[in-house]
Amino acid sequence: MRVVFAGTPEFAMPCLHACIASGAEVAAVYTQPDRPAGRGRQLTPSPVKQAAMAAGLVVEQPETLKDAAAQARLAELAPDLLVVVAYGLILPRKVLTIPRHGGWNVHASLLPRWRGAAPIQRAILAGDSETGVCLMQMQAGLDTGPVFARLSTAITAQDSGGSLHDRLSELGAELLRTFLPRLKNDDMPPAETQPEEGVTYAHKLEKREALLDWNATAIALEHQVRAFDPWPVAEADIVGERLRIWAATAQPMQSHAPPGTLLAANKFGLDIATADGTLHITELQRAGGRRMAVADYLNARPELKISAAENIRS
Repeated sequence: MRVVFAGTPEFAMPCLHACIASGAEVAAVYTQPDRPAGRGRQLTPSPVKQAAMAAGLVVEQPETLKDAAAQARLAELAPDLLVVVAYGLILPRKVLTIPRHGGWNVHASLLPRWRGAAPIQRAILAGDSETGVCLMQMQAGLDTGPVFARLSTAITAQDSGGSLHDRLSELGAELLRTFLPRLKNDDMPPAETQPEEGVTYAHKLEKREALLDWNATAIALEHQVRAFDPWPVAEADIVGERLRIWAATAQPMQSHAPPGTLLAANKFGLDIATADGTLHITELQRAGGRRMAVADYLNARPELKISAAENIRS
């Protein structure tokens, strides 16, 4: 069985390795063109390209799959199946008709919830207790195709966008390890049409969303901190300084102080008043600095301990 794999970020790498290990012939790997990255803004290959080259696979990097030349090149490869995992380019209907078995997509949500670009972070932001991955037969619509199989996982209070990303990427690879051999043996289960109810859209993350608004509830702010780790990282204005917030938990402790007031500052963390409850911050980062525990931050700003005590007395 000849497979063409299409993916770009780190999330897709376990799935690429699953395709290689399945015994299928990976005829080519499609990934987005090299993009500027880092301080020097040098052109940098995607994680999937780097993995494909290390494995000695053919790499294709078209700017688009809408033009006839790109479609003709895919047809030359004569794939039986196109496996798509976080590729990032639109696949026209004509592209999906080229492989004999069409296209499979590994999507990081329990469809139809969280169709779209950022399902992992949106699930945390919404306070979902569960998410997962789906193996879907691709259609022209956005994540609308019928689903062959799904694997679920709980979203715990310790999960960040990064930890959930890693767990779901491995679950996606597990689906491919299970179902690629079944396709080869003509033993696929019927795909189930997605229900119309429960459709939600996971819009692309924007950096402006990372700024914490103290007029929100403590639990909503905690969800932001967890969802935006490792990108774009939550930010907040605290006692006249813009800080990046890496770790924080919501506490039920109420205060009559205005939202944004520093209620306590000690080696255990910073407590900030919100519209409902208190946000307890334990790890942060100053502009141009490194990620650090609050105890280290207070060594550089010991006056905050006094300010916190004054707020509590008042």
